[in-house]
Amino acid sequence: MGGAPGNILVPFAFLVFPIIVMRLFITLGPRKAIAIAFVFGWMFLPVANYDIFLLKNTKTAVICLSILGNAYYFDKEQLLKFQFNAADIPMLLWCTTPFFSSIANGLGPYDGLASSLAQSEKWGMSYYIARVYFSDEESIKMLAYVIFIGTLVYTPFCWYELIMSPQLHRLTYGFHQSSFLQTLRDGGGYRPMVYMEHGLMTAMWMVLGVFLGIWMLFTELLPKKIMHIPSLYLLMLLIFTNIMMRSMGAISLLIIALLIVYISNKTKTTFLVLILLIVPHLYMFTRTTGIWDGRNLSSAVSQQYSSERSGSLQFRFDNETILIQKAMQGSFFGWGGYGRSRVYDEKGRDISITDGLWIITYGTNGIYGLIVMVIAIQLPLFLFFWRVKPELWKTQTWGNSAVMAVFLGIFMIDNLLNAMINPVYMLCNGSLIGMLLNSSKVLAVNSDTGQLDAKTEQNRIENGTRFIPSPSLKSSRFIG
Repeated sequence: MGGAPGNILVPFAFLVFPIIVMRLFITLGPRKAIAIAFVFGWMFLPVANYDIFLLKNTKTAVICLSILGNAYYFDKEQLLKFQFNAADIPMLLWCTTPFFSSIANGLGPYDGLASSLAQSEKWGMSYYIARVYFSDEESIKMLAYVIFIGTLVYTPFCWYELIMSPQLHRLTYGFHQSSFLQTLRDGGGYRPMVYMEHGLMTAMWMVLGVFLGIWMLFTELLPKKIMHIPSLYLLMLLIFTNIMMRSMGAISLLIIALLIVYISNKTKTTFLVLILLIVPHLYMFTRTTGIWDGRNLSSAVSQQYSSERSGSLQFRFDNETILIQKAMQGSFFGWGGYGRSRVYDEKGRDISITDGLWIITYGTNGIYGLIVMVIAIQLPLFLFFWRVKPELWKTQTWGNSAVMAVFLGIFMIDNLLNAMINPVYMLCNGSLIGMLLNSSKVLAVNSDTGQLDAKTEQNRIENGTRFIPSPSLKSSRFIG
């Protein structure tokens, strides 16, 4: 068993989390328990890894295994209802990609199995959980509420670190989860990390909350009050917090996402969604072929923002270039792990820095892995805009799903420059696939009113669990 940095609270948090999940299952039932456990576990558990046999990615593994273990104990019947579909193939291939990379590079089947299990912990387990528990309108609505409330809960923590500097993870668990220097902002101030891996990851998480909140307000899905406070005020605070975090990339993606769902709904066309799908492919094609070196973009950033940001962006492009050259020398399945895809000088020193998930995947898992990863992320968005007309995106049935679909699109764009993997996004991925697969049974919605017919209501009742006979949301003293 490999060690991890930090104080005694690190292993304690991991050990006590399954007990907390058990309590949630007993008091709230499976769906609510899973949504709350996943979101709040990801927000507050430590960013630390213990290598236990084949298990890595401890934070994600603890969350998923705690949920799956309790689901098997309390709700085995529902858990085993999962039916594999052709739409699940891309995620299955993506989770098994490291095995082929290990075999192709002579690293052996054990390394391949371990790497595939680690990949499944990051991506596959949360996808599977969503396919089982968040595949209908009401459960997706519940997931969206919990994510939105989670970002509201994170707001005071973000403000603490905006003012006092990113110290919460160190104060709680005894170490910084990434370089403190990367939290410093141009002109002074800090970029909050809270309990996530990096400030960029926290920024995208908060963006998801704003995106959901704004569209729920537009589709009248946002409750009037949360914890006795008008929801509109809380949403305005969340938006202001995002602005003050000054992560221009995340804010730009948020604006793009909002424009896409709003304009697509108003014009009843999917042209903008098609562009959203194509952009990552164009970027990767122009970068791997050498058609574009990124200098015109870094020059524009220098003129609009600062030379420091421009230099940082161009530094990424330059590193990406040498990594592309190295990746092209590898096999169809890439170089495999252990830093084999990185670039070293004549003295054996690593001179490359990997930022974007796409170039990491290209180098490690080759063209095969890159193609499979992009399909696994973009497939729900493609299926969504293919099967659900944009005029339905403002209905209560499809409003939250529209947000999740478009968010996966901007997440793929974010992966061009960053590698901030959040398993909650794979909950969105799996829930969209499940919802679309079930839509042949439950898509009985009037495009004008967004109301469901009697047959659909009956389907919703039949899809309940022994803990929640009908997954409909009820008001509480916290959510009005």
